[in-house]
Amino acid sequence: MAELNYRPWRAGDDQLLLQIWGDPEGPAAAQFRGELGPDAGKAGGEVSAKGDEVSETADDGDTWRRCVVAVDEGIPIAAGVVYASALHPRRVWAYVEVARDHRGRGVGTELLRRLREAALTAPGGPKGLRTKAAAGSAGEAFARASGLGTLERSRHVVVRPGSLKLPVFGDGSEQQSSQLVQDLATGSVELSDAVGRYYTAVHEWDPPAPLSVGKAQQLFLSDASGAHGAVVLRAPARSAFGSSVPAGRKGRLRAFAVSYANPAAGLLASGAAGHDDEPPTEVLLGHDPALEADDARDAVRGLLALVAYQHPVLLEVDDSMDALRAAVDPLLDAGLATQLGPDTFILGD
Repeated sequence: MAELNYRPWRAGDDQLLLQIWGDPEGPAAAQFRGELGPDAGKAGGEVSAKGDEVSETADDGDTWRRCVVAVDEGIPIAAGVVYASALHPRRVWAYVEVARDHRGRGVGTELLRRLREAALTAPGGPKGLRTKAAAGSAGEAFARASGLGTLERSRHVVVRPGSLKLPVFGDGSEQQSSQLVQDLATGSVELSDAVGRYYTAVHEWDPPAPLSVGKAQQLFLSDASGAHGAVVLRAPARSAFGSSVPAGRKGRLRAFAVSYANPAAGLLASGAAGHDDEPPTEVLLGHDPALEADDARDAVRGLLALVAYQHPVLLEVDDSMDALRAAVDPLLDAGLATQLGPDTFILGD
């Protein structure tokens, strides 16, 4: 092999690389490929949301990104990218891909070295790296060999209809059930606040930037996020004047379930579809992080039983989501839920 040249990204590199690389290893690789592109942004600046990813922007308003391409006799054979995310500002996302017939020759290592150098110039000062890879993939092996360790493990799980017995809400009456289980508009300030606090609580392994109610609504509950609707489980309302006086306010929110557009076909192709081939509905299921552990597990399990009573649901289950894991893991063990594809690892410095 002749000595390789390394240069910034050029127009047309994507078409050439895709021809050489072939199909991506999985959903994570496919997502990262979409981030390859020309260098953009200068150090410093503000933050904004762009699409599904919250990207840190520089003085010129562009997403901060650095991309390096490895060229063999004029033909691109490998590329790497780092880009900033305002949602998790401690690290930058990094991705490297090398053509199969060029692997094991130090190309990926050299690209990663250059990306680490670029990360020193990221907005807000030098940053560590993070990446995402499927368990058992070449990407995971390369990341671990390069010194990146596990930050978090995530799984996509389909829960079959009726897998959990529907609980009795309150005294079982229609009146009390309607007070405890309610549809809530995705634009609700109460819901946005709960979702933002929950996201922060379950991402202590890579602490996010402060999430205002407005930003949480934009990221997780807006039309752009794909949010369809929400159901919440409340605690019983209590009167400040004793049990003999009707409560004047609704009970506090214990758990929430936000539904989204049907997931990408690639995800479903990696495992099973839903019940009788019915595509599952993607759901973000969480709880008020202020709840005691037992109360959180009870609330999440009850709401999951409700939303998965008649139709399959797709959940992303991170190891940090203790209450959700407590509800889902027994279903996996009993064959009442199915994991789609392998585990996904977030790896970082």
